[in-house]
Amino acid sequence: MTEPHDLNDPALRDRAVAAARGDAPFDLLIAGGTVADMATGELRPADVGIVGPLIASVHAPGARADAAEVLDASGLVIAPGLIDAHMHIESSMVAPAVYAAAVLPRGTTTVIWDPHEFGNVAGVEGVDYALAEAAASPLRILPLAPSCVPSAPGYETAGADFGPGEIETLLARPGIHGLAEVMDMGAVTSREPRMRGIVQAGLASGKTVNGHARGLTGPDLQAYATAGVGSDHELTSAADLMEKLRAGLVVELRGSHPYLLAEFAEALSALPSVPPTLTLCTDDVFPDDLLNLGGMDALMRALVGHGLAPLSALRAATWNAAARLGRPDLGLVAPGKRADLALFRDLAGFECVHVLRDGRPPALDTTPRPHPFPAALPLPRFVAADFETPAAGPAARIATIDRPRFTQWGERIVPADGRLRLPPDITRIAVIHRHGRAPAVPKVGFLTGWGSWRGAFATSVSHDSHNLTVFGHDPADLAAAANAVAEAGGGMAVARDGKLAALLPLPVAGLVSDAPLADVSAAFVALREAMEAVVDWEPPLLTFKALVGATLACNAGPHQTDLGVADAHGGRLLTSPVLEDGLPAPAA
Repeated sequence: MTEPHDLNDPALRDRAVAAARGDAPFDLLIAGGTVADMATGELRPADVGIVGPLIASVHAPGARADAAEVLDASGLVIAPGLIDAHMHIESSMVAPAVYAAAVLPRGTTTVIWDPHEFGNVAGVEGVDYALAEAAASPLRILPLAPSCVPSAPGYETAGADFGPGEIETLLARPGIHGLAEVMDMGAVTSREPRMRGIVQAGLASGKTVNGHARGLTGPDLQAYATAGVGSDHELTSAADLMEKLRAGLVVELRGSHPYLLAEFAEALSALPSVPPTLTLCTDDVFPDDLLNLGGMDALMRALVGHGLAPLSALRAATWNAAARLGRPDLGLVAPGKRADLALFRDLAGFECVHVLRDGRPPALDTTPRPHPFPAALPLPRFVAADFETPAAGPAARIATIDRPRFTQWGERIVPADGRLRLPPDITRIAVIHRHGRAPAVPKVGFLTGWGSWRGAFATSVSHDSHNLTVFGHDPADLAAAANAVAEAGGGMAVARDGKLAALLPLPVAGLVSDAPLADVSAAFVALREAMEAVVDWEPPLLTFKALVGATLACNAGPHQTDLGVADAHGGRLLTSPVLEDGLPAPAA
């Protein structure tokens, strides 16, 4: 990406230097505010003079009044614009222009976007879409090259396949800012040739190599970092946070797992100072949260509310992130820096009153732009029998995927009479390939620890291959939910008693909507409310968010994919969950 305003333009520097000396007026003077100085850790009264996109002067209050325009910042904190160090626009289920219009007014001026959802669905065409949206956006969007398309090769089928050659080509593009989260952790540490080549392409590019080190500890974590991966956001505990900081990784502390933030804030507050390798990110924000709570600003409020010093949180979200990006023009309110600024009411609520992007209020346009994605999913119509599992009986031994999120292998013996007769505490999960590269046939597996379902849920947002995934107990409900998503061209659906109960259409690649955020949020809220009647949630593990991550095959443990029950770390793939048939009937 080429910045629309070049700070090294000598004519711009001439004008800014003259204004700094007092020989020429500023274009804009921000007067009466308190500067949050990320270099010294001070909050100090100061005025800020801006020429074009450049901060020309940060000086004593009232020392200057000569400016074409004056912005009264009385009672406000003048801070660098927030930098979201790792995120997926697709998780908010709105178009990038709509996303930009949601976060810019809240003080986020830069995001590092991993478009691996679009990459996994549409390959290079999906990345091209991300690059075009970034170039047109008033938000500084810095796209990365998706490193894991698919996330677990050989264990799932995505809409494309990016090997080392494709990654090298993508990384050569000036609009690509690094290698996105390297998720196939076992392949990294075992030096599997494909992933070795992908990481080496990232290192050779001189751009950032970003990580996904969920559950890695001890020698495995050391090996992962030694392979050249430089960051991680997959934090599971305060001890995990500290181990990754001590391993020298840039930590992108994320807001998408809020139940962990209190222990993170406590651990960081106990350190002599917040490490310069700590950054902040949203990772995933659902549309209702984006509308009502925000993104980075919500994370800042939460961390400060849990006791982290406000300036420490702000430094992580600005100066530290700019250093990780290799962007010395960002992250400081100082002369010679880019005028990406957020003016907050205070550093507790982080209510943004004014935001500047390159020295001016950003122009927000949520008009949908053309996209290259097909209008419908290439899927047949399903019937209840498609979600049944044949078994002669009178009983069968089946493999199960036990526990949400942190999955493990299990086994059960269940009755059968030509098909399995599942007890109420076993939930079906079916994954259907939707990208046209394999047959669109449901691959059914079995979940335990997911409660007793009274309906079904279907989603084309299903990390990270984003095949159509359906959950439920009654096959008729699964068929109804799956057909609703297919007919909508993608999205999420809830079915009960064989009938549709709620629908959120996501027709852009089956990932996002081109509707306004308020409309998407309302449909999403209705969908989640419908799910309350289907399953009893048990936070923090059994939550709505677990539904879209249940197929993440690169994580440790078994996961259902379009190829079967897959355990990439354990090297196991079951094309059928039926381990043994023709067993005696289980005791009553």
